Amino acid sequence: MQPINEMKLEFMSKSSNEAFARVAAAAFVSQLDPTLEELADVKTAVSEAVTNAIIHGYENKAGFIKMNCRLYENSVEITVIDEGKGIENIEQARQPLFTSKPEMERSGMGFTVMESFMDSIEVLSEPGKGTVIILRKTFKT
Repeated sequence: MQPINEMKLEFMSKSSNEAFARVAAAAFVSQLDPTLEELADVKTAVSEAVTNAIIHGYENKAGFIKMNCRLYENSVEITVIDEGKGIENIEQARQPLFTSKPEMERSGMGFTVMESFMDSIEVLSEPGKGTVIILRKTFKT
């Protein structure tokens, strides 16, 4: 299926950019006239994906995060990409309450939150090369 619109962003892996990514995705998705609840779902999932890239991918070191958004007739696909350390065990990382940063008091609910607010989430990762998270959501029409 061909997208009806697309945008690409690249920003530094700073925690202050998490809000920027969330608002940019929401503004772009607004073209599809989602409900406020659907828009909040997208914002929350993007926040989690970007925060994971900053904290786990780059471990709060300098790097860049790419975010691509594709709009379809009544759905969105948002891809968040980092070139950080990658995830060694994706299945383990997706388990509720699992965290690789217990010393930071992380809840280990990032992937669970993304999964609960989006229709599907795909995680691709290679240790030492980075992670790609693909978030998909269909909107009620």
